[in-house]
Amino acid sequence: MSETFKSIKNGLEEAVEYSKGKRTGAKVFSPKHVDVKGLRKRVGMSQAKFAASFGISLGTLRHWERGDRYPQGPALVLLNLLSKAPQTILKVLCNS
Repeated sequence: MSETFKSIKNGLEEAVEYSKGKRTGAKVFSPKHVDVKGLRKRVGMSQAKFAASFGISLGTLRHWERGDRYPQGPALVLLNLLSKAPQTILKVLCNS
């Protein structure tokens, strides 16, 4: 077996064990809740510009800011990245 295959196999076995509730060496990433309105204001964007810049519908952004709904999945990951390194994320998006 190649080293790559062994690594993938090991990772899958850890994931299966973790899903059964067993402790493994698996690393779990749990993104933190983000104050979307505070973040948007910190980067200095209007709701419309923020939504358009990150591919979020304006209605969804407004729900997040009011607290009716909360970002999940990839949107939550993106917002966490933006909160940690706003200038880097904005630079990447503006250069693409």
